[in-house]
Amino acid sequence: MIKKFSHSLRMKITLIILFFIFILLLSMGVLNNFGLPLFYQNEKVSDIKEAYLKIDNEVMKIGSSGQAIIQNNHENQSVINDSVSNIIVEYSNKYNITIVLVDSFTNKAIYSSAREGDSLLSRIQDGFIGNKNIDSKDILYKSENYTIILHRIAQKSSFIEAFGYCSDNQTMVIMSTPVASLKESVNISNKFLVYIAIIGFIITIIITFIIAKMITKPILLLADISNKMGKLDFTAKYTGNRSDEIQTLGQNMNYMSDRLEKAINELQKANELLKEDIKRKEAIDEMRRDFIANVSHELKTPIALIQGYAEGLNEGLCEDEESRKYYTEVIMDESEKMNKMVKQLLTLSSLESGNSILNKEKFNITALISNILGSISILIGEKNVNIIFDSNKEIYVYADEFKIEEVITNYISNAIHHVKDFGEIKITVDDDGKNIIFKVYNTGNPIPKEDLGNVWEKFFKVDKAHSRAYGGSGIGLSIVKAIIEAHNGNVDVRNINDGVEFGFRIPKA
Repeated sequence: MIKKFSHSLRMKITLIILFFIFILLLSMGVLNNFGLPLFYQNEKVSDIKEAYLKIDNEVMKIGSSGQAIIQNNHENQSVINDSVSNIIVEYSNKYNITIVLVDSFTNKAIYSSAREGDSLLSRIQDGFIGNKNIDSKDILYKSENYTIILHRIAQKSSFIEAFGYCSDNQTMVIMSTPVASLKESVNISNKFLVYIAIIGFIITIIITFIIAKMITKPILLLADISNKMGKLDFTAKYTGNRSDEIQTLGQNMNYMSDRLEKAINELQKANELLKEDIKRKEAIDEMRRDFIANVSHELKTPIALIQGYAEGLNEGLCEDEESRKYYTEVIMDESEKMNKMVKQLLTLSSLESGNSILNKEKFNITALISNILGSISILIGEKNVNIIFDSNKEIYVYADEFKIEEVITNYISNAIHHVKDFGEIKITVDDDGKNIIFKVYNTGNPIPKEDLGNVWEKFFKVDKAHSRAYGGSGIGLSIVKAIIEAHNGNVDVRNINDGVEFGFRIPKA
């Protein structure tokens, strides 16, 4: 969990922002510690230069007007000109600069903004005139009339001081401002900055984490959606309501999700259709192989019989008329069976391909069944079976009478061939208002359960020996199913009450 969180986008954004804020605070501390003294020094130099220019201008104005800078009052005391005095007082109070005016002839302080004017004069003269070891880096400014230096008195005491002459070459100007107070201010400022940095850093951490969460929350949501999309789960959608690029990205992901879902569904449908086509093709191939095998099997016996009896006739094995007649009857009978099977195959092929046209008309199906029973009465009599059928009901249906007759004939013929001697065949036909329901039941051996679904397949025979005896080819029920399905109906077979029941259901109209 910790590793996952450390690699999260939210944590990365938070750490990056905090790193830059830390660099910013550190830079401010370094600049405050090292840059502030230099800035202060430059500002003081500018203030001293400005003070000198103002004093020099006033001195020149006074000199050009014929007045004296220093005058004696009625008590015979020296009084400095008001304009010069105002300048000195202003810079002394406002910028903490001690200014002393010195008479160059007497080398005495004639005016000072502080009491120690003479001592300041002595110190500066020692620093400027008597000191031959002034380092060039201590000279802060130098002009034709005055010089400004950084004067270090002791280890912890230093001043920014100026020494020079006004343009009248008589009035000496000395200025001094301490640097020690600056260092103390810088130390205090650094301490305060540390406290501010700590508090600000803590507040920044909280604010940054909140902002990072606000920024990354929709991104994490989009990441989760993309992860689900990768697993083909397209139910997740972006539901944000923003007005920025993330909203656009979310809408595009929703659009892409819908398109992908649609494309995958289409591919799945196409894949299912392809599978069905492959299965259908395999089934067709299997049916083709079975068809060839079954046709070959069904034709093998009659062809062999025809060939054998024809060769016997050709070689004169049958000298008497009765033998020749028997041989020719066998050949004709087998040829008829082959012809019947071929016709059935052609009929079935036409029905399955949809090329067979149904000639539908309205007819009484009860009367049709009665006619069929009448035409096969001799066969019924040979089997000694009891036929149960109510021929008094009139039930009409709209269908192809010829093909329905073929279906009913096939059902009844199968029932007669499979019913036990002295058994029972029950025929029923009903009208439920929408469909005509026909059923044929015969007593006899039931069809094995595993074969019930196969009786409609081409050439399928439950009892191949018995089928051969009555000339069945195994195609009749396939034709029945094809005819009924062409009428939009369905066929049915089941074992009931020691017998078998076949039937069909077709729409009445």
